[in-house]
Amino acid sequence: MSEVSSDEQRWGESSTARVLAPARVRKLAKVPFVELADGRLQGVVSSGSDIERVYVSSVAAGDHAFACSTNNNRPCGGARGSFCNHILALVGEAVLQYGGARVARYLKVDAGEGEPTAAQLSSAMRAARPSAVPGKELAAAVFSRFLRHLAYLELAPSTAPLPELHWFPPTRVAVA
Repeated sequence: MSEVSSDEQRWGESSTARVLAPARVRKLAKVPFVELADGRLQGVVSSGSDIERVYVSSVAAGDHAFACSTNNNRPCGGARGSFCNHILALVGEAVLQYGGARVARYLKVDAGEGEPTAAQLSSAMRAARPSAVPGKELAAAVFSRFLRHLAYLELAPSTAPLPELHWFPPTRVAVA
């Protein structure tokens, strides 16, 4: 029987979520927002041709059904029957952010032994011949969450609580 450290024990009794450091540092210009949430890998990918256009892309866990559309709900022209470049970029950034093994587990991809690369994950998912799904409702929710994250970046640094996050219990007292 292994001994549990006091930090691990407190974690098990805590109601707050632990924030994990990225697996590797990533640049945010191409894929500013990536998350593993709601049974999908989903995020926002910048357009390569228009600075004012972004794409909301997602891949579902299990069946790897995918969706890609602009922030104005126009379908991606490259996602016709297979993963487009936006989805491939999203998978690549997810591997940087979370690590290949975690992304593979979340998406239920059998990528073999060791730490899978983004190319291995994409190849394994494409081999299953996933279907494209309409993503209008999904795109709106993901893009809204992305905008919410951007709004937090505009806040001035402060130790005062944010009213909309009041339900997160404090874990430590701030030292001034």
